Amino acid sequence: MIVEEFPIQGLYAFTPKKFGDDRGFFSETFNGKAFAEVVPDVTFVQDNHSLSRDVGVLRGLHFQTPPHAQGKLVRVTRGRVLDVAVDLRKGSPTYGQHASVELSADNWKQLWVPPGFAHGFCTLEPDTEFLYKVTDYYAPECDSGIAFDDPDLGIDWPFSRSEAILSGKDTELQSFRDFVSPFTYEEKA
Repeated sequence: MIVEEFPIQGLYAFTPKKFGDDRGFFSETFNGKAFAEVVPDVTFVQDNHSLSRDVGVLRGLHFQTPPHAQGKLVRVTRGRVLDVAVDLRKGSPTYGQHASVELSADNWKQLWVPPGFAHGFCTLEPDTEFLYKVTDYYAPECDSGIAFDDPDLGIDWPFSRSEAILSGKDTELQSFRDFVSPFTYEEKA
């Protein structure tokens, strides 16, 4: 497994090995022991799978607040997305900064988004399937988000608000400026 670090502490991309022949391929997409060597003390409790039929579907920027904050290990099994994580941890030297990475069925990358980050993605191909493992169950009372196109975040999405296909919920998310973070930065030892 190839592991890439980002300039924002805590974010990692993992690319599992794929072994193929004329029959197809095999890949160990998750190994708890190998993952724990990079990201210790994480337990996944649920797997989620979404399908976005059209190019330009934009989901995010979402997160859950404590006591049900979620870490996510995300990947694409069909299609392609631009995936974005924004640091929401008070006291972090990268607070309010983001990282983006293309995830696709072809590049086989996965992104670890720890608790304390907002997460979103937009589809770059039709019929994109997005899978993610999460560290806590969905808790509607802790569900929150920030507007994907907030100018203070400066994310270079490939679609504007008028072009993106958004849910009703995602059209009404708060601004970053109005957000009061419940997350605290803990420096890596």
